[in-house]
Amino acid sequence: MGVVELLLVSVGLAMDAFAVSVCKGLSMRRIDRHQALLIALLFGAFQGIMPLIGWALGTGFAALIEPVDHWVAFVLLAFIGGKMLWDGFHEDGTCEECGQGSATAALDLKELFLLAVATSIDALAIGVTLAFLGVNIWFAAALIAAVTFVLSLIGVGLGNRVGARFNRAATFAGGAVLILIGLRILLEHLGIVAL
Repeated sequence: MGVVELLLVSVGLAMDAFAVSVCKGLSMRRIDRHQALLIALLFGAFQGIMPLIGWALGTGFAALIEPVDHWVAFVLLAFIGGKMLWDGFHEDGTCEECGQGSATAALDLKELFLLAVATSIDALAIGVTLAFLGVNIWFAAALIAAVTFVLSLIGVGLGNRVGARFNRAATFAGGAVLILIGLRILLEHLGIVAL
């Protein structure tokens, strides 16, 4: 997996955090830079830590799964991408779980922590996949964290300015990117595509 593909995976993984960040921006009457930074830092940190945990788990089982690693990578990426597409089709466009329309702009740190964990679970599965692909996990985790940080920061600003109309598009784009990357990995290992 090259740098461009890692970047695309990073963007795909960051879409959940981006969507939640948009919701958080919606709940702010005015942008609070400290809160926006805290949201982006927390989401970025968890998106960077989870692949490391997944990679550690994946390397423990690599010898057993190596003959079918391309199928594992495809299934994990397709499942995560499919889940994102499913969520995109079934969300109603509101951000009730993120506190849209709340009268106060104060952040609930416990809620924010839980949202950071929830939006980074997919990154744990990606970490397992990266272990099978022999990717430099430190570079990958840093890239995933950085992309999530930037997109979360942008998401808070967009949420505050333009509202929730981009949540669904972001979810669809992230899901489609993950599915296409998984398909490319499978086709490459099957010898159908050579890169």
